[in-house]
Amino acid sequence: MIYANIVTGIFIKRPNRFIAHVIIDGREEKAHVKNTGRCRELLIPGALVYLQEHDNPKRKTRFSLIAVQKGDLLVNIDSQAPNYVFMEALNKGLRLPNLNSPVSLIKPEALYGSSRFDFYVTAGGEKAYIEVKGVTLEDRGAAKFPDAPTERGVRHICELMDAVREGYLAYVVFVAQMKGVSHVTPNDETHREFGQALRQAHEAGVHIIAYDCLVTPDGLELDREIPVLL
Repeated sequence: MIYANIVTGIFIKRPNRFIAHVIIDGREEKAHVKNTGRCRELLIPGALVYLQEHDNPKRKTRFSLIAVQKGDLLVNIDSQAPNYVFMEALNKGLRLPNLNSPVSLIKPEALYGSSRFDFYVTAGGEKAYIEVKGVTLEDRGAAKFPDAPTERGVRHICELMDAVREGYLAYVVFVAQMKGVSHVTPNDETHREFGQALRQAHEAGVHIIAYDCLVTPDGLELDREIPVLL
């Protein structure tokens, strides 16, 4: 995916989940933060950030915060981007483990039980539900999820196990929104229940996979599969 009208800025502060104050061209501006997670290790005063400038007078903010430089890592923090780049990859022929045929149908926002999974796909005679998790937290070379407790994430994992019991294939796909991490792992320090549910799902037959991304200030693209260490 490509973002238009990217500008650079310096992060100052984040007074709430949705707004950041940044310096752009010497002026302090408010920007929409496209991620409600904590991002504490990324959004620190003085960090170099990349923002999309919008030409829409109806918007409350002129800018959206897209990516943050963390040392040598450029991290995309747009929480909508992982689904977009994953769907792009599926449309380009990405083959998921245990799907023996090319994907023929992709249905986003698929209802199952009391959950709405990110995707429902068919491939030949196989049917699968997929939940995509964007990962922005890097710790000593590992990408960790979540960066804040997610009861919704635990519920989704439990319902993916239900789908497996009903004969569907099921996937949790972690999209590390960065390049240069060695693996993805559950962040038990932040939410142990999520890690426990993920391990139970793996034992129950839910496929747990991860990909890293090629990240530029104005783009994001799914790249290579990387290990998931449970």
